[in-house]
Amino acid sequence: MLPIEKLEQLARRYTELEEMLCRPDVLSDRARSSKLNKERSDLEPVVGALTRYRDVERRIRESQEALEDPELRDLAQSELTELNGDRDRLEASIQLLLLPPDPNERKNTILEIRSAEGGEEAALFAADLFRMYTRFAERKGWKVEILSQSDSATGGLKECIALVTGRDVYAQLRFEGGVHRVQRVPATETQGRIHTSTATVAVLPEADEVDVQIDEKDLEISIAASGGPGGQGVNTTNSAVQIIHKPSGLLVKCQDERSQLKNKAKALKVLRSRLLDLERERQDSAEAATRRSMVSTGERSQKIRTYNFPQNRVTDHRIRLTLSKLDRMIEGDLDELITALRTSHQAELLQRAGVIKTGSTSHAASAEADP
Repeated sequence: MLPIEKLEQLARRYTELEEMLCRPDVLSDRARSSKLNKERSDLEPVVGALTRYRDVERRIRESQEALEDPELRDLAQSELTELNGDRDRLEASIQLLLLPPDPNERKNTILEIRSAEGGEEAALFAADLFRMYTRFAERKGWKVEILSQSDSATGGLKECIALVTGRDVYAQLRFEGGVHRVQRVPATETQGRIHTSTATVAVLPEADEVDVQIDEKDLEISIAASGGPGGQGVNTTNSAVQIIHKPSGLLVKCQDERSQLKNKAKALKVLRSRLLDLERERQDSAEAATRRSMVSTGERSQKIRTYNFPQNRVTDHRIRLTLSKLDRMIEGDLDELITALRTSHQAELLQRAGVIKTGSTSHAASAEADP
C-alpha cells in the first residue's frame, strides 16, 4: 500500500514551493531561489506519479461502476484489467521514488581500467574497454579527461585513470565495476586459437573536499620525470607526482605534460575518491559496488561480464542477460545493458523495502549459459 498521507504532504509542499518561487523576495535571493528550485525539482517526479496514480484510481472507479451496465460490462472488464496493471506499475514506481536517494547518483566519476590476466592481449582489451566507455560518454555528451595512463608495448593499456564529468555519470556507470572477460583470437595468434583474458574496471564517485578531508601530514609526495608521449620536454621535466596516503597505504600516480601542480591536483582528486570509497565500504559492508570487490584479483572466475567476439555476444553474469550485438556495444552502444542493470538494482531495492516479493521481477531478456 502506498503511504497516501505522506504523498499528499509532499504534493502540498510542491504547491507551496511553486508559489514561493513566484515571489519577488525569493526571486531576488539567488541562493534561496536555487535551493528551493532544487527541492521542487526533486519532488516533481513523485508529484507527477501521484497525479497519474490518482487519475488511474478515478478511471478504475468509473469502470467498476460500468460493470453494472450489461451493455458496457465486457468493455469495462477489459479496461479494468489494463488499469489494474497500470496501478501496480505506478505503485512500484512511486515506492521507488520514495526510497532514500543515493547522494552519489549525480556525481562525476573516476573511471579506472587495468589489464589483468592475459598479458599483452589483456592490455589490448583494457584499451578496447576505455574506448568503449569514451564513445558511450560522447553519446551522452559527457567529458572524459585522462588523469593517468600507462601504455603497453603493443599499444594497449596497462592502466588508465580518467575523470568522467556530465549529467548522472555515476548513476549510469556505477554497475560497470568488476572483472571483464574477453574471448577472441588475438592479432598475434597464428593458429586461430581463441584466448581468454581479463581487465578490471573500478567506478568511483568523485569526492569533493567537503566529503573527504586530507591532512597534509598524512601524505608522502614525491616528484619524478614524466614518461610516455608528449615530446622531449615531458621526459626531461620533473612533473610526475606520486602520493602515498600513509594511514591507508593508498598510492596514486599522475602525470600531465609539464605541469607539476596539475598532476598534484589530479592525484589528490583520485586519492580523495578512493578514500571516500573506502569509507563507504566501512559504513556498509553489504554494499557490493565497492572498489575492492570491483577489481578483486582480476581472475577469470570472478568475472561480471564476458565479451565473446567470435559469437558477437556479450553476457552480463549478474543479471544473466545476453545480447548479441557486441560489435555495436564495443562502439559505445551500452544503453540497453545499463538500463537492464539499473532496473535490476531498483527491483532489488524494492525487495529490500518489502514493496515487491523476491522472484517477482525476473528479467525477461534472453539468458544463455556461461561458456
